[in-house]
Amino acid sequence: MPRLAAASLAGTAIEFYDFFVYGTAAALVLGPLFFPTFSPLAGTLAAFATFGVGFVARPLGAALFGHLGDRRGRRPVLVLSLLLTGASTVAVGCLPSYGTIGVAAPVLLLVLRFLQGLGLGGEWGGAVLLTAEHAPPGRRALWSCFPQVGPAVGFVLANGVMLALSAALPEAEFTRWGWRVPFWAAGALALTGLWLRSSLTESPRFLEIEDHARVPLVEVVRHHGRLVLLTAGALAVGYAVFYTVTTWSLAYATERLGVSRTVMLTCVMAAVVVKASLIPLMALLGDRYGRRPMCLTGCAACALWMFPMIALLATGEPLLMFLGILGALLAFVTMFAVIAAYLPELYEPRVRCTGAAVGYNLGGVLGGALTPIIATALADQGGRVPWGVGVYLTGIALLSLGCFALLPETRPVPVPSAEPATG
Repeated sequence: MPRLAAASLAGTAIEFYDFFVYGTAAALVLGPLFFPTFSPLAGTLAAFATFGVGFVARPLGAALFGHLGDRRGRRPVLVLSLLLTGASTVAVGCLPSYGTIGVAAPVLLLVLRFLQGLGLGGEWGGAVLLTAEHAPPGRRALWSCFPQVGPAVGFVLANGVMLALSAALPEAEFTRWGWRVPFWAAGALALTGLWLRSSLTESPRFLEIEDHARVPLVEVVRHHGRLVLLTAGALAVGYAVFYTVTTWSLAYATERLGVSRTVMLTCVMAAVVVKASLIPLMALLGDRYGRRPMCLTGCAACALWMFPMIALLATGEPLLMFLGILGALLAFVTMFAVIAAYLPELYEPRVRCTGAAVGYNLGGVLGGALTPIIATALADQGGRVPWGVGVYLTGIALLSLGCFALLPETRPVPVPSAEPATG
């Protein structure tokens, strides 16, 4: 289990590195480079729109790779999804800007972002299921939480490289070529991930399945459609909160409040590191007290914290901004630390890869694809404190709370030991 968990963590870290490095670049440099004829606000919105395309592609990737995972096994999904995401990320780093090839630049950027999302949509289901289906039932949340640590590691890697380059290079050099370096690094990371995953064994639960679904997506829609919609709605708040604090807040703080790029990246990265360190603890609580109670608690905390978070962000003071972001991420991690165990347990094994992945990635469309765009537009309509963003996030939190309330608990019930015989 430790070797399997480490390989799953490394793989998701690499794939989410690819995904996050694009989000950071979208907030900082992609608007002027690929949409120079737009106003600064419109350019940022357009860059965030290409960011959202990756989320739209993720459910399609989940269906495509989920079919492979339910028909041929979880392991092939991990290899193919990593190759697709890594190659498209490197290609973004090589893409000429609008000033060089004109309108073809933003069009190609959209295509490559779509391919990124397609690969990531398959990654999560394969990595989580391979770990969860190997894990003992009483520690399933703990072991399956390690792929959930991967996104935090990927985010810190992506932003750490961006931060180092931003601090080391003059503004003109960073804009001209420095931002491309993190995208090029994705190639080396992808090769490392493939090497780590080369020795993994197939899930024993998959090998036990005798009657594989012929078309898993059709079966999921026909027999588990309500469950998919509920899980997507339930997970929307996690995506909305995470991408608000890790993507939109970068653009808001640097463009509206005049906070330096280095300071803001440092605040966000520090909060993400604290969040990642608490994931195993939250997963242990999920094994002890159940998946659903943890999710309900995290949703309620999100609903209560959104307005304080916006107020703290609007101060422009690094420590207060850090506290606002940290509070939001702690609420987020209370839910998402157990999701990797919760979602697979909701679906029967023969369609588990498709059902869990599609539900998870549809939540990304609902909560992640439009959030930076909507938050940017709402912030532009308000004053210094963008209360409209708080209203929007609180509304999503309440929606997700209602969806979690309608989902069942899945934590395996321990089998009591037999009473000793008495004479």
